[in-house]
Amino acid sequence: MAKIDYLFEQMLKCGGSDLHLSEGFRPKIREHGSIRELSDEKILTSAIMEDYLAEICPRDKWQKYKKTNDIDFAYAKDMNSRFRANYFRQIHGMGAVFRIIPNEILTIEQLNVPQVITSFAELTSGLVLVTGPTGSGKSTTLAAIINHINENYHRYILTIEEPIEFVHKNKKSIFCHREVGIHVNSFAEGLKVSTRQDLDVVLVGEMRDYETISLALTAASMGTLVFGTLHTNSAIKTINRIIDVFPSELQKQARGMLANSLKGVCAQLLMKRTDTGRVAVNEVLLDIQGLATSIRESNLSNIGNLMLSGKSMGMVTMDDSIKEKLDAGIVFAKEAYQKAENKEMFEAKLKQEESKK
Repeated sequence: MAKIDYLFEQMLKCGGSDLHLSEGFRPKIREHGSIRELSDEKILTSAIMEDYLAEICPRDKWQKYKKTNDIDFAYAKDMNSRFRANYFRQIHGMGAVFRIIPNEILTIEQLNVPQVITSFAELTSGLVLVTGPTGSGKSTTLAAIINHINENYHRYILTIEEPIEFVHKNKKSIFCHREVGIHVNSFAEGLKVSTRQDLDVVLVGEMRDYETISLALTAASMGTLVFGTLHTNSAIKTINRIIDVFPSELQKQARGMLANSLKGVCAQLLMKRTDTGRVAVNEVLLDIQGLATSIRESNLSNIGNLMLSGKSMGMVTMDDSIKEKLDAGIVFAKEAYQKAENKEMFEAKLKQEESKK
């Protein structure tokens, strides 16, 4: 048992999702969306931090951390507990954040996300993006979509991640899991060599730079079904992010490629529930008539209109998803107001909630 494991046990016991360690402070955990200090624990000195972090870190990763001050890897405490680890340095010294990786891959139904995203698993080519801020459950939702493919279709699926989070067992599909920094040097390199692997589906853990995004668009346009994640919180911002990463002289070409290949966007936020825990809220954009033209002509304001007109097909804006949860009493008006794009939609409910305090 590693020295740090008892902190993980405390986190798991209270249903926490993240463990935060920072030199000079006591350990903290994120519990139901809020961070709280473990007040009974000692302040983390440099020696304690090094004891905790070095013991569970692969030797080559530890050497890299000492050189670059930043690494990512996955740590398995035991058969039932895996964590995504990020080590870094900050003004006070060493720091680390650990996020629990669920042992069980939940289904789309169990996650209570819009059922329409099942249609993404039924595609045979194109680009699908699952987006949202850090900690919004993107990887969990994406794993559910990939699991649906695995249970229903005979596909060869490549995942490129940093680190590998959900390990899928072969069911109807066959998997190849590759980790950046171990099996390939970068997401872009993983995509480059994937063209020689007779793939049906590729999952790109993070589309963070021009080369990765460009290669993902190329793969999608050539007949591969590509899933990727971005740190954006709406479909329009996602499209903007994709285009903006290209040099100005290539943006017209990028709009054309994206218009031809984009099959869907699922943006996700996690909101605090009125009872306990958190609930996912989603914006869903599908590939309907008018979407490709709107992207190609850079008429992104029309995409909101497409989502409103496509409600019967399962499309929904983020604000409407938030309003649905608020009207059902699942989330607080203050939380809804803070997360909403159109604040005016929620002002009356916010005033009503505040007047009751």
